[in-house]
Amino acid sequence: MPLYQYQPDAEGCPFCRNGFEVLQPVAETPLTECPECGAACHRVLAPFAAIKSTRDMLSPKNLANKGFTQYKRAGGGHYEKTCGEGPSVIKGD
Repeated sequence: MPLYQYQPDAEGCPFCRNGFEVLQPVAETPLTECPECGAACHRVLAPFAAIKSTRDMLSPKNLANKGFTQYKRAGGGHYEKTCGEGPSVIKGD
């Protein structure tokens, strides 16, 4: 369920005066009154954070910048380093 932000159309009460948030199902109609004082209100568009894709977050460059080491399977129980510090090859015994 999304969290919607509302603003009062007039002064409002201490609850709604600076805006308030309500967790509502998407199919539910928007509120037209403050749930505390009954003052008229309207839903406002809220900004959202854009999230990097997993592919970008796990890129060798990003991992190295964050201090991680990444290895790629080379076959035969061997792993080769693609970024970061550490041995260049890890061998399985």
